[in-house]
Amino acid sequence: MPHGPALGTPRLSEPLQRERWRILHAVHDRVEEVADTAVAVMRAEIPSYALQDAPFFVEVREQVLEHYRMQLAALAGDRDIAAEDLVFSRAAAMRRARAGFALEDWISAFRVGRQVMWDALLDCAGTSDEAQQAALSLVTPLMRYVDYASTHAAQAYVEYQQHVVADADRERRDLLDQLLAGVAPTRGALSAAAQAYGIGPRSPMMAVVAVCVGDTHAGDHGWAANGYATSASISVAGPWAGRTLVVVRHGEVVAVPVLRAGMDADDICAHFEAVQRRLAREGTMLSMGISTVAQGASELPRAYEEARAALDLVPSGGGVAALPRLSPFDYLALRADDLARQLVDPRVRAMLAEDRGRGDTLAATIRAFAEADLNLRLAADRLRIHHNTAHYRLRRIEERTGRNPRRIADLLELLVALAIRDGDGESEDCS
Repeated sequence: MPHGPALGTPRLSEPLQRERWRILHAVHDRVEEVADTAVAVMRAEIPSYALQDAPFFVEVREQVLEHYRMQLAALAGDRDIAAEDLVFSRAAAMRRARAGFALEDWISAFRVGRQVMWDALLDCAGTSDEAQQAALSLVTPLMRYVDYASTHAAQAYVEYQQHVVADADRERRDLLDQLLAGVAPTRGALSAAAQAYGIGPRSPMMAVVAVCVGDTHAGDHGWAANGYATSASISVAGPWAGRTLVVVRHGEVVAVPVLRAGMDADDICAHFEAVQRRLAREGTMLSMGISTVAQGASELPRAYEEARAALDLVPSGGGVAALPRLSPFDYLALRADDLARQLVDPRVRAMLAEDRGRGDTLAATIRAFAEADLNLRLAADRLRIHHNTAHYRLRRIEERTGRNPRRIADLLELLVALAIRDGDGESEDCS
């Protein structure tokens, strides 16, 4: 903004002009008293100001005085206002932002300053008609000045906050890059950042990688927005105290949760599953891969590759693949390729496909029989069916597939075929 608002003398009658100048000069003569009043009101009405010490209010008073003197000179027509005149105000705004003051508190200070100045103008005006009209002629230019000055202050706040956010993002990315190289920082700013996230050279931690379904390529602006929304959701505390390192990078969100005292891998998995479900309800569908536990930073590169590999296990419609919750058998079945599918006997495929359409009773019997360690009576009890019904189902499975579930090799083949079918079915359902 090279030029400020027009605050000079408007076209008024000679008597009103004289009254206007009289009011302005009267306020100028008592401007220090007016500034003291403004500071006292700020201290009383702005909670964050009330907590400050005496040196802070010395600076605030200097700021208020400089604004008031500039306003009065401009209103009297003695000077124009330009952006460079408000450098002192921008510098103060930066200091407030750096000290952690909220922008609304800084703007409230401008509001208080404006109101106290207006009260002083009215008090110096008196009650005559000409004095009241002259005072009213000051309302618009006074508002213009405050709007102009507060806009500059707000810009300074935004610039500082952008600087802080950029620095924080850069620090997180640098920290993650070092961790993914297998090294925990031991000194400097990155070491302090790692400690803030509870990350040490031997801290047990996991890697989580999330991508937006159908929009996983790097550089997409829509993904960037979803990525930062995901990052914010993941950063919210779960069942543990402390922060989680979360970084948006290369079209994915990477989180490094630390297993703190009293936690296990299942707590981490449950938290991220809840995040994925919540974001899905809000319209952001994610695929998430969760690694096994890395015992220290040296194992984190392996955990990161595990999390990325786990993404291949997530159905096309999104979801979570948590490796700590998979058995080696489950993992191998989910990783089955086209050749493994072709190796499943067509009779087994046909039986399982037909059984799915009829409520999966035979599939449930296969699972229950395996989980009961081939104890048919226990399997029947768990399925809440009669022992004879369970026996009939096993005989039916053998007749349809040529595989006897009582033989370990045949039962294993049925379980593998069932796991492949279920994995393929989930992908189709979510596509």
